[in-house]
Amino acid sequence: MNVFAFSQGPGLPNCLQIGAAVSRYLFLKHRKPLVGINHCVAHIEIGKLTTGCRDPVIVYCSGGNTQIIAFTEGRYRIFGETEDIPVGNAFDVLARKLNLGMPGGPKIEELAKNGKWIDLPYVVKGMDFSFSGIVTECTKLLEKGKKKEDICYSFQETCFTMLTEATERALAHTDKREVLLTGGVAANKRFQKMLGMMCRERGAKFYVVPREYAGDCGAMIAWIGILAYKSGQITEIEDSRIKPKWRTDEVDITWL
Repeated sequence: MNVFAFSQGPGLPNCLQIGAAVSRYLFLKHRKPLVGINHCVAHIEIGKLTTGCRDPVIVYCSGGNTQIIAFTEGRYRIFGETEDIPVGNAFDVLARKLNLGMPGGPKIEELAKNGKWIDLPYVVKGMDFSFSGIVTECTKLLEKGKKKEDICYSFQETCFTMLTEATERALAHTDKREVLLTGGVAANKRFQKMLGMMCRERGAKFYVVPREYAGDCGAMIAWIGILAYKSGQITEIEDSRIKPKWRTDEVDITWL
């Protein structure tokens, strides 16, 4: 064992504090270097490792983040992102409103298979997007007696169409030829199908992180820890404080 990698941010402070504290303890006990890792970049790199893609437009969708990203000039740049809640969080909020239990995403996906279309707000602003108003409208429709299946179908189609539109714009802007879907929402088959269709129409290759690596996992932190350490990154213990609001585009990608 040569290095201790830990998630330094972004995320919930209490969760990050535990990982950082344990890592500092291991550093003091074994005197091996620390590497503080950006959680979002870890999702990107585990996706690239497991799929073999090289220079994609990244669709990173999870319970805590929703961003359209591409690498340029030494960093992963954010071309579009949510203006309020992430799409994974929107799924969970709606699932609670529908009394579906957690995790909400798979349950909404299953109900959507038997649903019919209802008009919902479609909120894309340039390459940014918003989901909170869609959840609010779905809640109102539920109170009016609309079928859960119809709400789930329309909600899923609307959210994923918005994200596919923004991804297509990023492809056109960057002229890249690959798209990588990563993060917990990557497990949704309907989302995969919509992005895959768009990529085929544009002549781009489409990749999806394997389901076992889609959610948060230690493997992604370990892998990016190796990449960062081998490229010369070390986190001094006095700089190991957590960064709950550490953005994807604030990380110097020294290994590319």
